[in-house]
Amino acid sequence: MKRCSILFILFVLGITTSQAQNTRALTLDEAIQLSLQNSKQLKLEQAKIKEATAGLREARDNQLPDVSATGSYLRLDDPKVDLKLKLGGPQQENSSANPLSNIKINSVAYGLATASLPIFSGFRIHYGIEAQKYLLQAAHLDADKNKEDVIANTIQAYSNLYKAQLSISIIQEYIKEAQSRVTDFINLEKNGTLVHNDVLKAQLQVSNLRLSLMDASKNFDMATLSMNLMLGLPDSLILTTDSNSFHSLSDTGNISDWVQNALQNRKDIAALSVREKAANTNIKAIKGEYYPGIALTGNYIAADIPNLLTVDNALGIGLGLKYNLSSLWKTNAKVMQARAQQEQLVINQEMLADNVQIQVTQAYKDYVISLQKINVYESALQEAYENYKITQAKYYNKVVSSTDLLDADNAQIQANLNYVFSKVDAAVAYYKLLENSGLLANNLNIQSK
Repeated sequence: MKRCSILFILFVLGITTSQAQNTRALTLDEAIQLSLQNSKQLKLEQAKIKEATAGLREARDNQLPDVSATGSYLRLDDPKVDLKLKLGGPQQENSSANPLSNIKINSVAYGLATASLPIFSGFRIHYGIEAQKYLLQAAHLDADKNKEDVIANTIQAYSNLYKAQLSISIIQEYIKEAQSRVTDFINLEKNGTLVHNDVLKAQLQVSNLRLSLMDASKNFDMATLSMNLMLGLPDSLILTTDSNSFHSLSDTGNISDWVQNALQNRKDIAALSVREKAANTNIKAIKGEYYPGIALTGNYIAADIPNLLTVDNALGIGLGLKYNLSSLWKTNAKVMQARAQQEQLVINQEMLADNVQIQVTQAYKDYVISLQKINVYESALQEAYENYKITQAKYYNKVVSSTDLLDADNAQIQANLNYVFSKVDAAVAYYKLLENSGLLANNLNIQSK
């Protein structure tokens, strides 16, 4: 018997240890850091930055010389050689005897190396580099914007997890109270002071609360799974949230200041502005095709034709001029296309500025209302508490029915949930306002990497 008790204790301890190992306390700051480390969207943005960096390097490499080398070796099948060069005096010139008539040429080998360093290209290289710099800057801005999106999504997911956890805790407490009420009602029924119908009503309330607890538990499980996937954590890990994560609220401020901050700090606005500069620079680069290209050129030639010719160290250096005459009528279409792209970017900037103003205004209004709701729900909670106390006293004095008592208790439960949720919703609304104003990462002290 003693041995069985020891085994049972070890079994219980093992379960407790296992549960502890599968549970992790998580603060909002930790959740944000993990989401930034494991976000696939941010990894994709980093890949785009690498692509833009390579594009800039490619544009800069156009300043370097172009070097090429070719060579060939050919086998010949008894070619006919007619050398026009005069090899002797007049007597030999008129002679029918050709000193090359007996030369056999069976192969030819030659090599050619050329180098060209651009000196002037109509500023195409210069503006091409500038355009790529703007595109790289835009890629970084896109990454910063997506970083704020990831942070905002993490805050929303964390708030869902926090509210689900709060729901479970609050409902469990009310279930205990409701079960205690059922016990009291059963005792009153036994004493003949309460009808059985009232007991059934109390038991029905317990059943309804248990159903609400099931829904809250399901919401908690789904919120936990979503958070684990977002943070790159094991699916089975149970997360517990920090009750202090959503207690810090700030003053609403002036809506015009929020809009101005958004226009100045939103990364998507800045990215479009930079892309418009890149498009403008690209127009200048395309116009460079109207001008000729000048390059410093050099070449080296070597050839060997056995029994006939050998060329070594044939090195030449000079200037090369290249002008594509067709650019006079072909470049116009390219310029028109580039200007149309620039015009689209300008219009997109204007549309985005309008949308940003709407987004910020909506977020500001939501935050103001969420703060007002806290006060309303707090008053409603106090009223619900007081109403329950009064109704309970009236019930025991036979003034009201059990239905009135249970209704008052249900109102108290809902008021409690509304109040605690309103605080979380207000904090999330404030973070949303920061996000729409382009200030979220800075206010959370998260620097760009």
